[in-house]
Amino acid sequence: MSATAAVPTAATTTWTIDPVHSIAEFRVRHLMISNVRGQFTGVTGKLTYDPADLTKSHVEASIDVASIDTRDPQRDTHLKSPDFFDAEKFPTLTFSSSRVTRRADGTVLVSGPLSIHGVTREVEFTVEGPTPPVKDPWGNTRVGVSALTKISRTEFGLSFNATMETGGVMVGEEVSITLELEFVQAA
Repeated sequence: MSATAAVPTAATTTWTIDPVHSIAEFRVRHLMISNVRGQFTGVTGKLTYDPADLTKSHVEASIDVASIDTRDPQRDTHLKSPDFFDAEKFPTLTFSSSRVTRRADGTVLVSGPLSIHGVTREVEFTVEGPTPPVKDPWGNTRVGVSALTKISRTEFGLSFNATMETGGVMVGEEVSITLELEFVQAA
């Protein structure tokens, strides 16, 4: 009999995004004086999670551009137009991870191609989570993730702008993106 017991390894699990409890938010400078925030509620996707070897984990997500909400219907219509997202031609934003790593300080980094407005660029999200799994009142197992990245909107073809009379521009270049995702373990 061996003096060392076998250490059980956690199995890879598959999780789906719960769109009712998930959101993609963005923040961008407006008129050079304040930030405008908006959100997309049409978030779907899945996570393949390997807690024993995080580098084998993978996430993919899709966001419905038509679900944009900035609390101003006129602005939302403009954002869906060809000046910005061109929702008719490019109805979804997509992300699929190509690399998942954990830094020495415990921070998780998830990198991969993000596609917006028909343009794909490599981005890196700083991620908190996944949280420890919990059972909801209906018997489903859930985990949560928060993720943050910043992009240059013009690198994704979102180049509409107007010069202000007093100098500066109407819409800032840098966009902060925050994802609050809740996943349900697949059966």
